[in-house]
Amino acid sequence: MNAPLWCVVPAAGRGTRVGGSIPKQYLPLAGRPLILHTLERLASHPRIAGLMVVLGDNDAHWPGADLLYGKPVLTTLGGAERCDSVLAGVRALPPEVSDDGFVLVHDAARPCVREGDITRLLDLGMPAGGGLLGAPLRDTLKRADDAGRSEVTEPRDHRWRAFTPQMFRRGELSAALQVAYAAGVTVSDEAMAMERAGFAPLLVEGAEDNIKVTTATDFALAEFLLSRMK
Repeated sequence: MNAPLWCVVPAAGRGTRVGGSIPKQYLPLAGRPLILHTLERLASHPRIAGLMVVLGDNDAHWPGADLLYGKPVLTTLGGAERCDSVLAGVRALPPEVSDDGFVLVHDAARPCVREGDITRLLDLGMPAGGGLLGAPLRDTLKRADDAGRSEVTEPRDHRWRAFTPQMFRRGELSAALQVAYAAGVTVSDEAMAMERAGFAPLLVEGAEDNIKVTTATDFALAEFLLSRMK
């Protein structure tokens, strides 16, 4: 259970909501590309053995990191959707990662994940057969109609926001993603693929400052959070 494990980082997306011609994972955050902050955060964890970064075709912006904190950073090519890239990354992991071995998957645009949250996911998720970081929904949840008006208030009991990393056994995750692909289902995260395959991933509560940088205003918030963490 304490064996080091690899982390797949899908980074083939374009991040269109930020705007501009450069994918958001390469935009500057505190003077360096966003993705480097994320990769360094992961590589600094003592139980992560290496990183598999999944890039888009003809990616001219990848900074070319191949070693962080003494740990290998490998790359492979992804696909049209995030789930396609994750499947490609899982398949490209080194052969020493067995089908029974656990692997992590983490968003390139989540640079503020806390070391303690990763440790908690490993400690609790491994005995449970897999899991993901998240947080219970605390805001009142509304469903809108087509005109953007509040139509009904949804119950928030047992509702969680899903974060990353998410952690599953290599063979089970690969099979679940492949089954979803064959069925023409675009899964939004790894846990969804595992749920479709009959698994019940453990939800492990993590810090809500593990934000996903999605819009231009998120960069300022992420920079502030990183400065506090340092």
